[in-house]
Amino acid sequence: MKNTNRTQSNRIKETVLSLLRETWLTGWELIRITVPVAIITKILEEFGLIASLSTVLEPVMGLIGLPGSLGLVWATAMLTNLYGGIAVFAALAPGLDLTSAQITVLCSAMLIAHALPVELSVSKRAGANLLPIALLRLGGAVVYAFLLNRICLGLDIWQDRAVLLFKAPGQEGDLLQWALALLQNQGMIILIIFCIVLLMRISRKVGLLTLLEKILAPVLPFFGMGQQAAPIAVVGMVMGIGYGGALIIRETSKGKMAREEVFNSMALMGLCHGLVEDTLIMAAIGGKIGGIFWGRIVFSLIVTYFLVRLLHALAARRMQQKV
Repeated sequence: MKNTNRTQSNRIKETVLSLLRETWLTGWELIRITVPVAIITKILEEFGLIASLSTVLEPVMGLIGLPGSLGLVWATAMLTNLYGGIAVFAALAPGLDLTSAQITVLCSAMLIAHALPVELSVSKRAGANLLPIALLRLGGAVVYAFLLNRICLGLDIWQDRAVLLFKAPGQEGDLLQWALALLQNQGMIILIIFCIVLLMRISRKVGLLTLLEKILAPVLPFFGMGQQAAPIAVVGMVMGIGYGGALIIRETSKGKMAREEVFNSMALMGLCHGLVEDTLIMAAIGGKIGGIFWGRIVFSLIVTYFLVRLLHALAARRMQQKV
């Protein structure tokens, strides 16, 4: 009995240490991004450049029902990653009167279009043309955010004032309070990462990821993907473009996937990927699951379905013209 208890105790200890180690390694990499981003945002704010940038970005953000200043959040996420966007969000959001719907709309746009320099390079290496995928992700993000905003307003859902996890920065000129708020926000980000790491472990243990794969795999052939591409696209949708794209790169190098299958797979993954981890990140800062998870899946499948049909029609027309 004592040996059994000691073994269980050791397993729990190893699990906790593993969670803490993974949290620290991930957190440190992200702190190296978020702290400089937060400092740059503060400098921009001190020199009044946030207002200037907001004016430039205001038309697009206004289209999706958001304040212009939040355009800096999305722009940062597109150039860096979701955590870079969170750093700017933590600096700006406490000074804004946002609804849960507005945060969900912002999170949705960030989920579709983020880390573009890295993820578009993966798409290109996989064999998909860079410009169409880039336009699809940017355009898809704006269209989905616009539709989601209109639905939220029309149905009067998620219009309550959002409860923010992040501490408001100090008053203008009070650098000490700003620095303390920055440290507290970094602590909150570390806590979010720990929760995500824990939930990912639980998801794998209970078979949630496998369940998602089983649900999605049978329907993907309707979206222009064969037996080789469908399982890989599911992995990319669930785990992310980095992982799914790497698998596609491996398969295309073997010549097992047709060019159109590669494009269709990367198009679907571009609109909808990281369904578990990325969704948890956005839910942690206030995004509603109905918008950032279910709505994103439905929108991505619909867009990909019609895109595939359009490409087939154009290909058939070209063939007729050659004949």
